[in-house]
Amino acid sequence: MAGRPWRTLSPPCHTSPVTDAPSTDLIELARAHGVATEYWDWQGDHVTVPATTIVAVLAALGQPAATDDEVRASLAQIRDREWRQALPPVLVVTESESTTIPVHLPHGESVTVSVRLEDGSHRPLDQVDRWVDPRVVDGRQVGEATFAVPAGLPLGWHEISASYAGATATCTLVVTPDRLEVPASLRDHPASGVMTQLYAMRSSRSWGMGDAADLAELAAWAGEELGSDFVLVNPLHAAEPVPPVEPSPYLPTTRRFISPLYIRVEDIPEMGYLTAADRALLQWHADDAVRLNDVDLIDRDASWRLKDAALRLVHKQPRSPRRERDYRAFCGREGQGLVDFATWCAFTAAYGEDEAEWPQELQDATSPAVAARREELATDVDYYCWLQWVVEGQLEQAQRVAHESGMRLGLIHDLAVGVHPSGADAWGLRDALARGVTVGAPADQYNQLGQDWSQPPWRPDQLAELGYAPYRDMLRTVLRSAGGLRVDHIIGLFRLWWIPQGCKPFEGTYVRYDHKALIGILALEAHRAGAVVIGEDLGTVESWVRDYLADRGIMGTSILWFERDYEHGGEPIQPEQYRRLCLATVTTHDLPPTAGYLQQVHIDLRHELGLLTRSIEEERASEVKEQAGITALLRSRGLLREDASDEDTIEALHKLLSWTPALLRGISVSDLAQDRRIINQPGTDEEYPNWRMPLAGADGRPVLLEDLMRSRWARRLARTL
Repeated sequence: MAGRPWRTLSPPCHTSPVTDAPSTDLIELARAHGVATEYWDWQGDHVTVPATTIVAVLAALGQPAATDDEVRASLAQIRDREWRQALPPVLVVTESESTTIPVHLPHGESVTVSVRLEDGSHRPLDQVDRWVDPRVVDGRQVGEATFAVPAGLPLGWHEISASYAGATATCTLVVTPDRLEVPASLRDHPASGVMTQLYAMRSSRSWGMGDAADLAELAAWAGEELGSDFVLVNPLHAAEPVPPVEPSPYLPTTRRFISPLYIRVEDIPEMGYLTAADRALLQWHADDAVRLNDVDLIDRDASWRLKDAALRLVHKQPRSPRRERDYRAFCGREGQGLVDFATWCAFTAAYGEDEAEWPQELQDATSPAVAARREELATDVDYYCWLQWVVEGQLEQAQRVAHESGMRLGLIHDLAVGVHPSGADAWGLRDALARGVTVGAPADQYNQLGQDWSQPPWRPDQLAELGYAPYRDMLRTVLRSAGGLRVDHIIGLFRLWWIPQGCKPFEGTYVRYDHKALIGILALEAHRAGAVVIGEDLGTVESWVRDYLADRGIMGTSILWFERDYEHGGEPIQPEQYRRLCLATVTTHDLPPTAGYLQQVHIDLRHELGLLTRSIEEERASEVKEQAGITALLRSRGLLREDASDEDTIEALHKLLSWTPALLRGISVSDLAQDRRIINQPGTDEEYPNWRMPLAGADGRPVLLEDLMRSRWARRLARTL
């Protein structure tokens, strides 16, 4: 992950007056908010989290804990927290689950409770014969009544209401599938597909980076000629609307909306209404943009400057009545979320990326000043709304092409872990995001200093208070034109590594989330979209998490290099031992393409960047040993000769995947092109050109999509699956 620094919004961890040894009360407060006070690291060592880290994380959750008095006061507040609300803000259940819900009201009052279902019908809830002693809260006596929520309610988003003493309280009720079932088309016939970084996959008609039209071309070729069933792409989330554009697709400004960089300008129907002068100007922009295909690194800034100028020309053109109705329907469906995003884009274009430099009254998305300024910038706001309509339509077209080519799933989109700390979501959803901390990962064997991804995490308490609406809306957009969704770092839906401002990545701690709610809502929205879900469950994972995901029908991720029996010497497992419910691949975007991995280019790069915690000789020896184990497995299964070339080895590695029970098997487009260069080196920012490498061949020279489609090697490798 890469990104710019974020302004410190709370004292860094090392300035807290609390000593490093957490008190009993501090531990109790931390656990009440899901903040870990201890954990086991990647080497199996027990780690006690220092009090300074705990205090900083609690501050980000709105819990003062810098002194013993503050800790005691915060504890007193949470002990009565539930009794201050008539109903909890949200209740998430599975379809076969029966449960109860407490209702808090003035002691002695009667209450009626019912559920309003999505279809508008109502069902009364029965009270349970259960006595709970009343409690004095804020000077008044409060009672608790318990009502049964039965199993078998329809899947969906419903509302529980409680009426008493002339008042009504409501609670969002989400009924989720017990399990996300595998599509019937996959149950007996595993699917293979290709995986690509779309921006890197340029064609002769690209404007300096791959776009939705290139994605459609790849899908048609892979489906019709390679027999592929899916195309897995990097996150297509939106970046900044003005340069400099963040290169990492995993550090977007929002996860709900799409980057207009992926628009193919020439495919917009309103192109036909351009005047001769405007058409000549647009062609001038296109000619300049196509020349960007020859540069060695992706230049998003240059590409967007040209594309933005061209798109503004097209935006001014009239739309047919049918197209106008379609656009207005899109805006109505997306609602205030789209308006807020477009407003942020217009403000960023007008005032710059740093929100701190905006007029003070515009820093609150809900202020009257924002509404007034939005009206003044109405044309720009409409432009940014229109861009979303255009790019979504082009991705829907790519999905149609994928299905027409014979693909069973088509596009599989990728969901990033979080968002940029000064982006659209940080502005529009600020109440749902924690301040003063960033998301990252603790030290592991592949990045032994830990990682800081520069992203503000969801606040689990606020997400629940909002009824998980921001999470739901994000999922619906990403799933709209998809046959599947890969969730990056899905273990973050269980616990996430929070790093206080001013601390090193390894000085953070874990914060728990309501995984039942988050996984359940993910399964519900995927079920409604008819999509599969793949969880990237690599790294430090608690032993029970993968079993839980499998029970809920969420696929895992199996990378061939990592599939080892660590309880018995770390030997590679046999292909028959792979999980069935997973996406199995040889490599991933955080590792080099397979040719580069065999040549240990990742060891060289980590050494150059100072990311190793032991000598390069030790790292090489360890890597040689691990690769030798894989090679021995290939030879023992008759897949590799003693005098095999690297190409033979790459082919054998992919052939091994075809022997696994995995329902999904993927080949990287980088491997199809024989690329060797690393796409992303975790734990770095400007030290390496992460996410800026175009697709290249074995000689390091850029490869266009048309070249790839003529490659004999690509066809040969694809046949292995």
